[in-house]
Amino acid sequence: MAQSRTQKTQVAIMGAGPAGLMLSHLLYRAGIDSTVVEIRSRDAISHTIRAGILEAGSVDLLVGSGVDNVLRNGHEHEGTEFRVNGEGHRIDFKGLTGQSVWLYPQNEVFDDLAAQREADGGDVRYSCSDTQITDLTGKPKVTFKDSEGQDWELEADVLVGADGSRSHCRQQIPEADRTRYFQEYPFAWFGILTEAPRSAPELIYANSAHGFALISQRTDTVQRMYFQCDPKTDPAGWTDEQIWEQLRLRVNGNGFELKEGPVIDKVVLPFRSFVHAPMRHGNLFLAGDAAHTVPPTGAKGLNLAFHDVRLLFESLDSYFKTGSTALVDTYSDRALDRVWKAQYFSYWMTTLLHTVPGEENHAFFRARQLGELRSLLESEHGRAYIAECYTGWQGK
Repeated sequence: MAQSRTQKTQVAIMGAGPAGLMLSHLLYRAGIDSTVVEIRSRDAISHTIRAGILEAGSVDLLVGSGVDNVLRNGHEHEGTEFRVNGEGHRIDFKGLTGQSVWLYPQNEVFDDLAAQREADGGDVRYSCSDTQITDLTGKPKVTFKDSEGQDWELEADVLVGADGSRSHCRQQIPEADRTRYFQEYPFAWFGILTEAPRSAPELIYANSAHGFALISQRTDTVQRMYFQCDPKTDPAGWTDEQIWEQLRLRVNGNGFELKEGPVIDKVVLPFRSFVHAPMRHGNLFLAGDAAHTVPPTGAKGLNLAFHDVRLLFESLDSYFKTGSTALVDTYSDRALDRVWKAQYFSYWMTTLLHTVPGEENHAFFRARQLGELRSLLESEHGRAYIAECYTGWQGK
């Protein structure tokens, strides 16, 4: 039996998704050593299709650190369209806030960061197993088996849990030292990939008496679309024609028609809101989905993770270079300030645009919802509020 190998590092990072790799990359540029441990294979992460909207601040973080494929391969969106009962209302992000968002799939962000860490000789271990963490309030230790079956013990000054919504790191924090906030929603999204041309140059958020729909893009020939459904829906039982019928009901109208094609993938995505507080326990720091998840309506998931990473990098950089704990001691509070703003916006967008089950024929609910939409869309201040939140509260 092979003997366990030992290694020391300044920062051990659990999770090689975009958040973990972005932090490792920033630390490398600052001369701070890190090792990333990931249970999934690089190929599996690369082929996990996730949200694709990046706020201006997330794009700045990537480009400013030298990872700039988003500028060549992404698509800048200067606004979005709200369609209400088939009538379009454009929200001009650029005109209202001076900022855009970028359509760039999360798996592309991962591929860019993984390639950069490889090019820089980064210590990223994929396909690990038997991972355990200990000594969270002292010198954290990570034990794991690498992809070749070799046992390792990693000793670090700081441990970062960027290991996703099912975080193993988060679960190691004693119950008495944490508070969990959770909200489950009574609807889900039925998501499809379709081989079809773009139906529109920017995202369309559609509200109708038949329920919500979102029309997004991926490439010139493959598009991502969603419509509201029951969380118990089995996507395998739906034909292409049934899917397109629902999308037409919710989006088409006033001369606009979706461009259709074969459905090449379909999935049902349940809606949940979750926050773990605090985002620090001893020398363990949580970032991204390990600490919080949001409904996808407001496109905040990856952007929140990158905001955590920015704050955590600045905190660790200060700590390792000056010995000051001022920033690490306030990391959780500063991160949660943005988290709760994003939770509110995501919840608000979700309730603004979706039909609540059991109230589809409730005249008051529907009339009130339409009144709220008119109040927002007919007001420059209302449109500016949506634009400011969606593009990411620049400088705040």
